[in-house]
Amino acid sequence: MVDADETFVIVGGGLAGAKAAETLRVEGFSGRVILICDERDHPYERPPLSKGFLLGKETRDKALVHEPAWYAQNDIELHLGQTVDAIDRVAKTVHYGDDGTHVRYDKLLLATGAEPRRLDVPGTGLVGVHHLRRFAHAERLRNVLTHLGRDNGHLVIAGAGWIGLEVAAAARSYGAEVTVVEQAPTPLYGVLGPELGQLFTELHRERGVRFHFGARITEIVGQDGMVLAARTDDGEEHPCHDVLAAIGAAPRVALAEAAGLELADAAHGGGIAVDEQLRTSDPDIYAAGDVACFPHSLFGTRLRVEHWANALNGGPAAARAMLGRDVVHDRLPYFFSDQYDLGMEYSGWAPPGSYDQVVIRGDAGKREFLAFWVKEGRVLAGMNVNVWDVTEPVQRLIRSGAQVDTEALADPHVPLDSLIP
Repeated sequence: MVDADETFVIVGGGLAGAKAAETLRVEGFSGRVILICDERDHPYERPPLSKGFLLGKETRDKALVHEPAWYAQNDIELHLGQTVDAIDRVAKTVHYGDDGTHVRYDKLLLATGAEPRRLDVPGTGLVGVHHLRRFAHAERLRNVLTHLGRDNGHLVIAGAGWIGLEVAAAARSYGAEVTVVEQAPTPLYGVLGPELGQLFTELHRERGVRFHFGARITEIVGQDGMVLAARTDDGEEHPCHDVLAAIGAAPRVALAEAAGLELADAAHGGGIAVDEQLRTSDPDIYAAGDVACFPHSLFGTRLRVEHWANALNGGPAAARAMLGRDVVHDRLPYFFSDQYDLGMEYSGWAPPGSYDQVVIRGDAGKREFLAFWVKEGRVLAGMNVNVWDVTEPVQRLIRSGAQVDTEALADPHVPLDSLIP
């Protein structure tokens, strides 16, 4: 039974934290809700940073989770620009701010997110080396792309993951020259495997992006504090004016680790280990969003999911669990991307080595198709490219675990619903 005098503290002001605070109020919690955010911006969603906002098509306000006035209207105590530096699990307090403020909690949610992995090479301190995670990063990068496009400048991107490719597309839209350096043989290799990764190679090459596969950046060369070139481990040198590090993100676990909470191992993506209710090894502390590594019964493994939908759904799931509701967080991983005229959605989990074939439904040449990653006749993941309103049946097909006729799966004239028992 939740007492109206209880205090729930949320550390992390991203989408997961803000949606958790909203859910507590929607579910009728009348106690104290404290949301502590180390950024000075009101909680916002991150996809626009590499999409609409970076392209100059969306304003900052459009990315906000709630209007700024919403927090006071819903009696959410919002502390912006404050960093939590310690959790005392015995006293059940969190300490934050330069003045050492501490507050007691009855339940605590850690939604600390992730941070960009840094290039561990000489030259990263030069002006013109960028990361993309926060509004300040996106604003700076948008200005850089504007100047590069105007002056025929050159951007080198380390990493051909989602952020790297979306920024490459944005940079080309501004007119900048782009080279992407990637260790794997294709873009998105760890997510889509080689079969579909090649599609994104062709998409970007058609727009003038150059790829350098099978290599990594070993040094960023500069003069007078400015970037001049990026060197790779195979002896190549790419003259450029700016470098973006897009080599993934690391879960922000320092606070949890210092508090003695159990962490997930690197094989599962790291992060804070939680159960199916998003509860940590401390029964009064929960974790959600990019930092949480949860067991997924459908795939029989732990997953740490860094995408928007996991934060959107994980924050509310954790909030309900904190209120004592019967919660099982087992949403399918889902993400989306927009690059040039290609829009796509992906559901499921099928890393390279986990499937035995990829089934294409539609016309991959025209980039209007669905792709299914299949093992022993069972669909593990599905991606729709420029084909819409199919996410629900795709996800139901994955969840069913049913063996399907792959010829029927590949036939656009066979309704997906008919393949679901």
